[in-house]
Amino acid sequence: MSTENISTQNLTKEKFDWEVPIEAVPIPSRGAVYPATSSLCGKDLVEIKAMTAQEEDILSSQALIRQGTVITQLIRSCMIDKSVDVDQMLIGDRNALMISIRITGYGSSYKVDALCPSCSQKSSQDFDLGNLEIKRLKIDPVSKGENLFEFKLPVTGKTVQFKFLTGRDENERSTLLDRSKKITGGAGIERNITTKLEYHIISVEGISDRNAVSQFVSKMPARDSRSIRKYITENEPGMKMSVDMQCPHCGSVSEVALPIGANFFWPN
Repeated sequence: MSTENISTQNLTKEKFDWEVPIEAVPIPSRGAVYPATSSLCGKDLVEIKAMTAQEEDILSSQALIRQGTVITQLIRSCMIDKSVDVDQMLIGDRNALMISIRITGYGSSYKVDALCPSCSQKSSQDFDLGNLEIKRLKIDPVSKGENLFEFKLPVTGKTVQFKFLTGRDENERSTLLDRSKKITGGAGIERNITTKLEYHIISVEGISDRNAVSQFVSKMPARDSRSIRKYITENEPGMKMSVDMQCPHCGSVSEVALPIGANFFWPN
């Protein structure tokens, strides 16, 4: 057999007695939102290979950074099952894989400067990524294997069907917001809340026409808007991206959002 027909993995094993480790990662959604045609359907665990120098090439690719597809390509590269459409994975499931991949590459220690919410002073903190809590999906979809859920708005009394956003949804939304900023020169009103709700909400009282849904979202009472956003946030499967930090300046202990900066994948 010629060397051209031998995989890199086999060569590594044969020549150096080394194989890239494989890990099983818990999936927050439990695979309940993926159709039967997806290999993620009903899966509690997904296998990934450990991050290698090959993945560092992906992280340093300026083209991927400009396109905003670095994380997608990183996850795709580490997934053992190449049939999985990473773009169609829930954001929470992707976050679970992203954190696990980072741990396989550089360990669970994450040193970063964090801002204290009590005294507004920055301090160097060392967070353990391995301690991040998994938020499992606890509500049932409208139909098995479908990313579709229901919620009754408290003010209008309308029943809406919504979905949890995927990686593709979030990329499209970010592109839409960036385009809007360029058109207005950054002087217009940013539609962060309404745009996100338009992506979440699939139908209102069974009406799924996108123009009608968009009109309803823009006229939705603030209390309805806040209620459904809170319900989605509380029930969205994923990782609890918050950590406890003790401030060395004022001594207070606070829960803060995990600050993910450039050194998340490029630790000092």
